[in-house]
Amino acid sequence: MKKALFLALAALAFISCAKQELRHPKWAYDATIYELNTRQATPEGTFQAAENLLPTLKENGVDIIWVMPCQPIGVITRKGSLGSYYSIIDYCQINPEFGTRADFEHFLAKAHKMGFKVILDWVANHTAPDSEWTANEGWHYRDSLGNLMVQYDWTDISKLNYDNQDMRAEMLKCMHWWMDSIGIDGFRCDVAGEVPTDFWNWAMADLRQTHPDMFTLAEDEDKANELTESAFDAYYGWSLHHTMNEIAQGKKGVEDLWANLAKTDSTVRPEAIRMNFISNHDENSWNGTEFERMGDAVKLFATLCYILPGFPMIYTGQLSGNHHRLAFFEKDLIDTDEAYSLADLYKQLNALRARNKALFSPEVGAPLERIACDNEHIFACKRSLKGKYITNTVMAVMNMSDQDQTVTLETGETFELGPWRSQIIERTGREK
Repeated sequence: MKKALFLALAALAFISCAKQELRHPKWAYDATIYELNTRQATPEGTFQAAENLLPTLKENGVDIIWVMPCQPIGVITRKGSLGSYYSIIDYCQINPEFGTRADFEHFLAKAHKMGFKVILDWVANHTAPDSEWTANEGWHYRDSLGNLMVQYDWTDISKLNYDNQDMRAEMLKCMHWWMDSIGIDGFRCDVAGEVPTDFWNWAMADLRQTHPDMFTLAEDEDKANELTESAFDAYYGWSLHHTMNEIAQGKKGVEDLWANLAKTDSTVRPEAIRMNFISNHDENSWNGTEFERMGDAVKLFATLCYILPGFPMIYTGQLSGNHHRLAFFEKDLIDTDEAYSLADLYKQLNALRARNKALFSPEVGAPLERIACDNEHIFACKRSLKGKYITNTVMAVMNMSDQDQTVTLETGETFELGPWRSQIIERTGREK
């Protein structure tokens, strides 16, 4: 009886967060995020239809739903017949393609009732050239002839001028509208590094006065240390993503992965949360599906996204088995193919993360430790978290090659792994 009571108290002490000043919302530390491409996720491409996906997402262990931009799209320089989600004509309206405001609010209410958090993709760098904002003097950059200016090859947008304080104030007002009137839980901010950091610091501080539990994700890595100082909770793990692709393609190896992780550790503040992913809307549409880029290594690197510090992301179609590049400016329904589906894998990985606090995001989870071994193709690591009574450890041994490998770790343990295969070991020990 005493032993059972001790173990129960120990488990409770381990599961509860240590008394510390948490920088991020408590609900974010063990979360998995899902990127919802509303246009392509269902045949209807609407929020009403997307509600039917919520039970499956819940069953698979998703916690945060990131909704791609859902405002009306510009017309005069539109790409394709439907246009880019990121060419916004009015920040405080709903694109009729996806439904009405009532439809979005119903989707949001159902998601909240089921325990999801919902964040909106926010496009602060530019508007559509036919936005009413272009009539306001000084709100956009213009060339010497007074023409609106574009960036890169984004010919369907016009870049905003953050030297203009009136524009800044209106941008914040629109962000408040979505949080105050609609009730979303935060923002994923598009090309966040292209917008002055001082705007983000000011805007997010203002929003957090009334929404202290909001969550923010910056689409940027180069300025991650600066952006996550006060404005953003999380950032994109772009360099990790590219390294995983190159390992899968035989262009890089295990040492390159360790070098990438070391560089991130030395350049980004430790409490910042990296988003780990093998696909997203940009990668899928422009660089290929995860199956094109990673081949037989897809499941290995999906697993790695859960083992490394940070939080994992799942893109629309990964659960259902989509294996083609989705058209960006047209309707292009995702595939449903069990042969390509990662649903069972993600369900297992989300359960693994949920029961192992060592795998939680920085501040709460454990740091990554390298385990030395005798095989250059093996990535061996552990994350070990010491609680008051119990130590939780998750160890990963991963074959990052297309050949069978045998490896002996510094611990003396030996593993035989097939091509692109891994073994995950969970250990819970009582402290003496």
